[in-house]
Amino acid sequence: MNRFFCTAAALATMAVLTGCGATSEQRAYEYMPDMARSPAYKAFAPNSVTRDGLTLQHPVAGTIPRGYHVFHYGPGEEEAARAGRELQNPYRATPQTLEEGKALFQTYCQVCHGEQGKGDGPISGKIPPPPSYVSDRLMEFPSGRIFHVITMGTTGKMPSYAAQLSADERWKVVTYVHTVLQKLGDQQAGVQSGGSQ
Repeated sequence: MNRFFCTAAALATMAVLTGCGATSEQRAYEYMPDMARSPAYKAFAPNSVTRDGLTLQHPVAGTIPRGYHVFHYGPGEEEAARAGRELQNPYRATPQTLEEGKALFQTYCQVCHGEQGKGDGPISGKIPPPPSYVSDRLMEFPSGRIFHVITMGTTGKMPSYAAQLSADERWKVVTYVHTVLQKLGDQQAGVQSGGSQ
C-alpha cells in the first residue's frame, strides 16, 4: 500500500515538472489550453458561435445598467407637475452642496440661463429664450419639478441633461437654484420619495 502511494506521488511530481519545464521559446504542456487563451472577438465582428451571428449581444429584456435607478416619470407638463408633487430634494443647503451645485450650474446651465439665472446667458439670443428662475412662474416650481426638467428636458427648448449629470448632481443644481438664485432657503430640502433618476 505504501509502495502504491510512493509510485503515485512520483508520477504526479513528474507530470507537474514536465508541464513546468518549457523554455521561453517553447510552450509547456497544458491541460485544456482553451481555458487560458479563449478566442477574442471584436464587438461588431461576425460570430459563428452565437445564435444571431453577432458578437455584440442585446441586453436581456428588462435589464438595467448597474447603478441606474429608473425614473418613473415621462416627458411633458403633466408629468413634470406630478414629479413636483411627488419628489423631494434629498439634499440640505450645506456649504459643500451649494459649492458643488454652483460649479455644476456654471458648467451646464449658466451658458443659457445666465449667472444669476435670469435667462440672459451668453447664447440666450441665439436660442429660444430660457425662462428666468426668478420669474413668478418658476418661483412656484417645487424642487421635484425642476429636477424633472433637468432630467427630461422640455419640448423644443431645453434638452435632457440626464446623460451629463447624475441624479445626485441634478439635485445639487436644484439645491443651488432654490437656495442661492431664488433665495428660497432650505425649505425645499427633505426626504426624497418616488424615483431618484
